[in-house]
Amino acid sequence: MITCVLFVCMGNICRSPTAEAVMRHKLREAGLHERIRVDSAGTHAWHAGAPPDYRSAHHAARRGYDLSALRAREVVDADFDQFDLILAM
Repeated sequence: MITCVLFVCMGNICRSPTAEAVMRHKLREAGLHERIRVDSAGTHAWHAGAPPDYRSAHHAARRGYDLSALRAREVVDADFDQFDLILAM
């Protein structure tokens, strides 16, 4: 069984994508990346499709976390059925 975790902030360009990238990194290090699915979203669609804010990406990269593949999206109703844990930031 796969556990699904969703990190949510307002625009999905700073806090939640950073949390997603850090969690993915930590899960991979722990060998749990195939058992836990991680995603992030925003409560608003202002930045839908946009990459994380350059400042977040820069500071994450300095710490060894890669945000480059992430793109902002808005929370949708289906997320409440699909994710076991939704963490608001």
